Amino acid sequence: MLKEDSSSHIHSVALFACRGAGGGGVERGAVAAVQVIRLLQQLRLICAANLIPPHTHTHTQRSPSVIDPRLWAKGGTDYYYQYTECDSTGSRWRVAIPLSPSSCSDLPPPARGTDCSFSCPAGMFLEMGTQQCTPCAAGSYSLGSGLRFDQWDAVPAGFTSLASFLDPGSSWTPQGVYLESNRDECTVSLVYAVHLEKKGSVSFTYQYPDNNIFFEFYVQNEQCQEMAQTDDQKWIRVTNTGEWDTHTVNLKSGTNILYWRTTGILVGGKMVKPVLLKNIQIEGVAYTSECFLCRPGWFSPAPGSSSCQPCPTNTFSSKGASSCTNCPEHQYAHEGWGECKRRPPCSEKDYFQIHTACDGEGKTQVLYRWVEPKICVENVTGAVQLPTAVQREPCPPCNPGYYNSNSNDCLPCPPGTYSDGTYVCTECPAGTEPVLGYEYKWWNVLPSNMKTSCFNVGNSKCDDMSGWAVAGDHIRSAAGSSDNDYLILSLHVPGFKVPASLSGMTGSEFGWITFVFETICSGDCELYFMMVCSTTVVESWEGSKEKQSYSHSMSRNASVTFTWAFQRTNHALDVRRYVSDMVKLYSISVTNALDGVASACRACALVPQNSQRAGSSCVPCPAGFYIDTGTNRCQECPPNTHLAGHHTYGQDACVACGMGSISNKEHSRCYSDCSFSHTENNRTLTFDLSPLSDVASLIIGPSFTSKGTKYLHLFNISLCGHEGRRAAVCTDNVTDVSSKDDQSDSAQLVNSVDSFVCQSTIIPADGRGFRMAISSQSISLADAFVGATVDSVLDWVDAKPDLFPAKTKDLPDINFFYRYDMRNWDGPTASCDHGRSSVITVRCNPEKSDRGELSVPSSCPAGTCDGCTFHFLWESASGCPRCAEDDYHPIEVNSPCAPLQETLYVWNEPKVCTKGVSLPPRSSSPCEAIALWLKVGVGGGAFVAVLLIALTCYFWKKNKRLEYKYSRLVMSANKECELPAADSCALAEGEEPDDDVVYTKKKPSLLGKLRAIAHKVGLLAT
Repeated sequence: MLKEDSSSHIHSVALFACRGAGGGGVERGAVAAVQVIRLLQQLRLICAANLIPPHTHTHTQRSPSVIDPRLWAKGGTDYYYQYTECDSTGSRWRVAIPLSPSSCSDLPPPARGTDCSFSCPAGMFLEMGTQQCTPCAAGSYSLGSGLRFDQWDAVPAGFTSLASFLDPGSSWTPQGVYLESNRDECTVSLVYAVHLEKKGSVSFTYQYPDNNIFFEFYVQNEQCQEMAQTDDQKWIRVTNTGEWDTHTVNLKSGTNILYWRTTGILVGGKMVKPVLLKNIQIEGVAYTSECFLCRPGWFSPAPGSSSCQPCPTNTFSSKGASSCTNCPEHQYAHEGWGECKRRPPCSEKDYFQIHTACDGEGKTQVLYRWVEPKICVENVTGAVQLPTAVQREPCPPCNPGYYNSNSNDCLPCPPGTYSDGTYVCTECPAGTEPVLGYEYKWWNVLPSNMKTSCFNVGNSKCDDMSGWAVAGDHIRSAAGSSDNDYLILSLHVPGFKVPASLSGMTGSEFGWITFVFETICSGDCELYFMMVCSTTVVESWEGSKEKQSYSHSMSRNASVTFTWAFQRTNHALDVRRYVSDMVKLYSISVTNALDGVASACRACALVPQNSQRAGSSCVPCPAGFYIDTGTNRCQECPPNTHLAGHHTYGQDACVACGMGSISNKEHSRCYSDCSFSHTENNRTLTFDLSPLSDVASLIIGPSFTSKGTKYLHLFNISLCGHEGRRAAVCTDNVTDVSSKDDQSDSAQLVNSVDSFVCQSTIIPADGRGFRMAISSQSISLADAFVGATVDSVLDWVDAKPDLFPAKTKDLPDINFFYRYDMRNWDGPTASCDHGRSSVITVRCNPEKSDRGELSVPSSCPAGTCDGCTFHFLWESASGCPRCAEDDYHPIEVNSPCAPLQETLYVWNEPKVCTKGVSLPPRSSSPCEAIALWLKVGVGGGAFVAVLLIALTCYFWKKNKRLEYKYSRLVMSANKECELPAADSCALAEGEEPDDDVVYTKKKPSLLGKLRAIAHKVGLLAT
């Protein structure tokens, strides 16, 4: 409890405030009185509890608006000054706050304070006792109306690191000269709250090299409402490896809560590269009531400084120093160190070798130099000595395209000439043109279009050091100043020019860069290959790598700088541990360089003989034409061939398209038109796959990382593309994540790839604090079509049909084969001997729709079992062959009562065809009354009847003759009363009777005649 006189003092202060309101009236004075009463009521509690008010907003280690009271107990006084909050008119009061309960009386009365918008210039602070701007003393600094945080030996007071997902142990980590974000997949926010009396801004210097981390900066007000920001303000732009960038955002007056939030996407098992922060500066603080001491290792030599300077090498300083002190003998210190360390004995890691330039005698020599700055000592036990120089040896030859001058310098060959580097330049023969480019394989001196430098993440002085050193047959990384230096080598190419002999190749390829390298590392070294014209790393390699080649195609004709950056470790270390780790570049080759030199000549096409310009000058061939070796004239490539490789000389430059593919009109590429035919058992099956031509998507998952992050694999697949052009697109939507309702057309896409098959990693929005799903790590799996066939193997790519369930139809599967880079497919990657490839198996399934369904092998849920070949099964009705006449048969339908006969046509069962020909219409014909068997029976009976009639006629005629002979015989016997001899009464064979036969008037019947004949035969027999 306060004493009674203290309580009365409060009321007197309130009265003083009301009377001191001046011309503002009673209302203005009442506002000020209320503020003073509130502050003194807080004072009552402080005195009662003997507590110091907690810090809510700090400046480095103190707040610009709530000052550490112990720093303002001046002249032995027991109080300090503090301003009240500003009222609506911009006024405030200065009041005294006691340091202990025993000094709650005899405090100075409140006094009118400075205007709320008042601020001191940089290098000065507001002295609260006099309320005047005072210069900072030597060894300290001030920003005037701003805050600066550039000391990161510890997280400054007022900053909070909040892990909002999965692992509360993740945090931002201080690293001396910068602050480092977490390296895992957690979401961690760095938070700082500041109260601005006027509009201001916040700016910070950062390094953001890895787009597998989402890095955002946003501002909230005191009600935790996010202030309006554009995507460019909220989502931080990715930086090139080793480079720092600055981001600035305007702030409103009042309370601003600043958030730096990172979220790692750790799916492939590879650690992400952290975000680095340094030099956070806030403007808009109305006043600075104290100066800030320089941190250890830094100093400010004169009063009124706005910043501190680092101590030079081999010097040190304590906190608040105005000068630096030299280190004692046998101790050393790097720039900006606050203490010195003992110098270690020299070892093999403390020196490196260099090659001298060629002298006048054409000799070079290997020399050894100490790593600078030299920190080791040689004259102690166990120390090694610097090796002596080796004997001079002949210089390596000039690089191709250069010649050796009399001064032993290598000079470029004049235009129109060439050289292999060992002989003088020679003019190209008629009908040829020089092959321009760069081919560096001898490293005696650094070529004029190449530069080397050193860059340190901590911004130490390695800029003047050489990052790479020539070594005869290779160029290697130099020692640098520390193990986390970026050692940079750059090659500038002003542009590209496609030669006349290659102008017939219409692809978007203007040139190639190829280099052979090797990394030798004992730690976590990494080599980056970048292009200045792009914001992302083209390729990177971690750890030791055997000698290998890498190629990259240039699809844009523009000036470009290729950069190699080597870092031994990305951890800041005070001691050199990996100085012997290195990278070696053996050769660098760039084709079609605009200002390149020629190492050889290439045949070119000549002007046609019937042209008015006929001669030996080179002319470009039209698209899709090659140069005939016999006539050196342009000839069109045969059908279904394409120009491949890097030459157009000879018909062998026209490479036949793969199975199941055709070439476009320009012969620049082969593609599938989504049709396929296959002949089997003397039957041709035709497939129409056009319903599968549109891009299809397949989502696999979910899967989970070691810390429980759920993610999905998204595949976009374009089976046929658009006449060979890749149609499947995968995109990283870093800026789209911030969209509240719908995606903005102005959203900048960090990374986008087009391919036949591409893959993205999807992080669902649930549980990560994002408003929509995150798409990241987009890569191409297939950017070149190889061919389509029913065989399971094509060009070393195996479809592995046993990965999928056996087919139930007696029809072949169609395998579409793709490669990631077909022109370099035979070059091994880090883990794939034949490069990355994909196989899409199209299978007939009449029960599916025309679009069908995509799936991956159940044994390889990520689509690949080895990380090199991806397998997909596409079952659909479109995978069935087109129907033909062999796929149906007729059926005849008869009815006993119907006058017509019908013929129906039905499909063969089971039906496994689609579209194609249709069933013939139903046909009918009149029915016949007599059946076939009856027709045969009637015909046979008629034949037998005719035969019987013919026999009857024959025997009847024979009978007539016998009857005539018998009649003659009877007649002659009646005349002579005796029968004549048998041999005299018969007619001779063929004898005609002399007299006609006389019959009775009554004709005998047929039966009677037969009986008569039989009777006569009997008589003759007797």
